[in-house]
Amino acid sequence: MNEQHISGRVTIDLGALRANYKTLAAQAPKAETGAAIKADAYGLGLAPCAEALWGAGCRSFFVARPLEGEALRAILPDASIYVLDGLYTGEAEYYLRHRLIPALISLEEAREWSAKGKGTPCALHVDSGINRVSLSYAQLAALVAEKLPLNVVLLMSHLASSEEPDNQFNGVQLGQFQKARALLPNVRASFANSSAHFLGGEFTFDLTRAGVALYGGNPLPGQPNPMKPVVTLEAKVLQVRDVPRGEATGYNSTWRASRDSKIALLGVGYRDGIPRRMSSVFGGKAEVLLNGQRCAIVGRVSMDMVAVDVTDHPAQRGEWAEFFGPNISLDEAAASAGTISWELLTHLGNRYARHYIS
Repeated sequence: MNEQHISGRVTIDLGALRANYKTLAAQAPKAETGAAIKADAYGLGLAPCAEALWGAGCRSFFVARPLEGEALRAILPDASIYVLDGLYTGEAEYYLRHRLIPALISLEEAREWSAKGKGTPCALHVDSGINRVSLSYAQLAALVAEKLPLNVVLLMSHLASSEEPDNQFNGVQLGQFQKARALLPNVRASFANSSAHFLGGEFTFDLTRAGVALYGGNPLPGQPNPMKPVVTLEAKVLQVRDVPRGEATGYNSTWRASRDSKIALLGVGYRDGIPRRMSSVFGGKAEVLLNGQRCAIVGRVSMDMVAVDVTDHPAQRGEWAEFFGPNISLDEAAASAGTISWELLTHLGNRYARHYIS
């Protein structure tokens, strides 16, 4: 997209993406490191991210929807592609046509795949305590006893609190997964998401599923981020205006100048994925970086615009302000909006100029 006609831009560092993959792989040296690339590679673009991860050595990919799998298959013809949603009713032929591996989540799906799958690979997703789409332990045991002609290549489960290393529920879930694995001892196992790479080798098993950490999110909240920043989000200054003391800016007059102020209006808003919770009325301290200085967001975030206080810092029309990137971390920006890095990334809109660097 031509930046000349754009007021917001996203820069994606594919070199940092590849480096993050290698960092996570080094954390689990006895396992294969896979990549969660669902939701358009967490909002960053499926094709460039998939190709970068393939170049870094990734061979197993996880998507949520079968349509995402079809799109990925066109990009990576030789990849192993797992569909986390399982097998959609009556759509086995679609999975077969695009060589997608369903992570089966019910006895009904297992029976349908055994009848239609013709011996092609599938995974089984068993619950270990998070109570989302998955087989219960009892259902898994019944499935094993039924001896369906399934080519099960992976047994998987999902952690609920892996970013909290002291949370005892991690150990509870590990025990439940080990119990389930005893029913299929010769099948490869997958349990670890991003943060679980740092919980120890007992959590990584045979294949990991790296997610937000690949894209720069911190897998160790409260500690220095071992990952490189991948995404920089910036917005252009549309105008700098004087706001006299006592006057307001933005909808509902939620912010009034306590002194004669200068306010810069940036050309992005909630249509572009800037959360309204970054509005100063909600009591947060959301900031942008402009000319090397942090400037507070003031007033309400609107559909197309954000106001920032530049009274103490020079700013001019046409300059760029960083919402997150190398200076304001993705996780800090998310916290200032009362949300998580996953949501910020996946809500990036389609009005940005996107630049890929390596």
